[in-house]
Amino acid sequence: MKTRIKAARDLLGITQAELCEAANIPLITLRRIEGKPEHAGLVSQETVEKVRLALEALGVQFLESGDRAKGSGVALRTK
Repeated sequence: MKTRIKAARDLLGITQAELCEAANIPLITLRRIEGKPEHAGLVSQETVEKVRLALEALGVQFLESGDRAKGSGVALRTK
């Protein structure tokens, strides 16, 4: 999920600070979410969910395999 969070933030063209404000989380927490794989255990799933919900409120649609987009956009094709 963390790579999708960074991609979603990039698609929106917002900074880490702007996303932190929208999700009401500290900047260090988002840096941990978007950072190295070994940082994954330092952030609760509830916090990651807050970030996801903030991104969705800003217009991002997260898709799972088989989902269809509700508009135009970009998706990563699996190999």
